Amino acid sequence: MASSILTIQLNGEPKDFEAPLTVADLIRRIELHVSAVAVAVNSEIVPRSEFPTFSVNDRDRVEIIRAVAGG
Repeated sequence: MASSILTIQLNGEPKDFEAPLTVADLIRRIELHVSAVAVAVNSEIVPRSEFPTFSVNDRDRVEIIRAVAGG
């Protein structure tokens, strides 16, 4: 079975990824650490516990906010 490509808006920029794609897959593919991010898909916050099962679909708007240490 051939994989398909989906295009999402990631922090306002169009990006292509191989489907299927979960939030956890996306975080891994862009090389971030799950514990240091908050994610919203189509303006809805995704609980960290749902990252492994929450599907990202073609044309979704995904915002990833990274925690930054410092003061």
